[in-house]
Amino acid sequence: MVALAYTVAFEGIEARLVEVQCAVTPGIPAFSIVGLPDKAVSEARERVRAALTAMAIALPSKRITVNLSPADLPKEGSHFDLPIALALLAALDIVPQDSAAQTVALGELSLDGTLVPVVGALPAAMAAAQDDRTLLCPQACGAEAAWVGAANVIAPRTLADVVRHYTGQAVLQPSEPGEVLGRTTARDLSEVKGQERAKRALEIAAAGRHHLLLVGSPGSGKSMLAARIPGILPPLTPTEALETSMIHSLSGLLDEGGINRERPFREPHHTASMAAIVGGGRSAKPGEISLAHNGVLFMDEFPEFPRTVLETLRQPIETGEVVVARANAHVRYPCRFMLVAAANPCKCGYLTDPARACARVPICGEDYMGRISGPLMDRFDLRVEVPPVAFTDLDLPQDGESSGSVAQRVASARDIQERRFRDHPAARVNADAEGHLLDEVATPDPEGRALLVKVAERFGLTARGYHRVLRVARTIADLEGAKDVRKPHVAEAVSYRLAMAKEV
Repeated sequence: MVALAYTVAFEGIEARLVEVQCAVTPGIPAFSIVGLPDKAVSEARERVRAALTAMAIALPSKRITVNLSPADLPKEGSHFDLPIALALLAALDIVPQDSAAQTVALGELSLDGTLVPVVGALPAAMAAAQDDRTLLCPQACGAEAAWVGAANVIAPRTLADVVRHYTGQAVLQPSEPGEVLGRTTARDLSEVKGQERAKRALEIAAAGRHHLLLVGSPGSGKSMLAARIPGILPPLTPTEALETSMIHSLSGLLDEGGINRERPFREPHHTASMAAIVGGGRSAKPGEISLAHNGVLFMDEFPEFPRTVLETLRQPIETGEVVVARANAHVRYPCRFMLVAAANPCKCGYLTDPARACARVPICGEDYMGRISGPLMDRFDLRVEVPPVAFTDLDLPQDGESSGSVAQRVASARDIQERRFRDHPAARVNADAEGHLLDEVATPDPEGRALLVKVAERFGLTARGYHRVLRVARTIADLEGAKDVRKPHVAEAVSYRLAMAKEV
């Protein structure tokens, strides 16, 4: 008689069901796990044996075989401990076999039988709900998994609690979702003195999820401006929150099962590797671009990142997803993020200051910004020069708009876009519009079109650049509440496009 339980194996954010089959048969005593397990899964037999011994359950002097099906799917991670133990308990008739067969389990076992939390509870709960099964997970993962309302989540503290639950001695109540984490105190935009053009660019970028490049001398406030973007972005919608949380669940970034409604803001250092940025490494984990899904990826000292890392951003920026290719699998992660990059104009940083510039001006600036390839530069919708702030302006009182007032306009523009793209699942914001959809929503008036055609011919805009100007113009019109895109909207969008233009 073969006892069954279920668990999951992760392929990107997708959790694939794995059938855990356990057979206890006569023969030379042994405990074998087959089905393409990695080292952590193979070691599960020792943890399961020790946990059962701690419960005064002795394994019979028979051959125990555990098969993880499908056998050709790689099995990685310590979360296979609990389903293996559950299937074994069912094979020994300690827990009902029909109950075990209706359970998707994941969790690591300590040697005393305590269940240790693991990553991936949220996507596992999605898989359990789709297959109409109960999810069994460690107590620390219960609040996270319970966010999938369609799944019945049981979260015991120990393996002994699992036995008592399934035998009816002490039935556990289903877990409740964790608290929605409140918005953290964001830095306020009013603290930035001067830089009105850069602030305006931040507002446009946040409203339409446009990619933004800030270029200025050291200390001009580029990082200070970028750090205030979370304060003007609207909170995640429930759908976006679940998407983002599934990625963070796989990376172990959810705190106490709470779902965060604030948009991610990731700021990797320029020494980060390609695997850290785009994903990969051991187990093909999500990278920074996926952790920034539905949020902001801020890359300071942009030209200092390795050239290979920068070039790998080009495709994810366009497609909104990244594929991590491995010999035995292709793992796909979503990555619709807003890229905000900051850079000095040259290596020394003082290209425009004759008193402090180096002797290689202007060649040093061309060489330094040349590290950003033309195709990558072409993907920035807004390019803004951030001049240094005069010392006399630093003593002036704060008189700029607060993040709250800017956030209201951004939220109103996002609401307009949500209604506009309601029947177009592939687009959520203006930055996603393309093809016929872009022509439908962003065609300017005759004067605006004439201006754009003139600029395209004069400065050699690429087709991509032409379309990105239209998207930005549409966002500027949305911020004003205008139904149509007019010449002033196109003119402002063009002014951001031509700054530091490097068309290809």
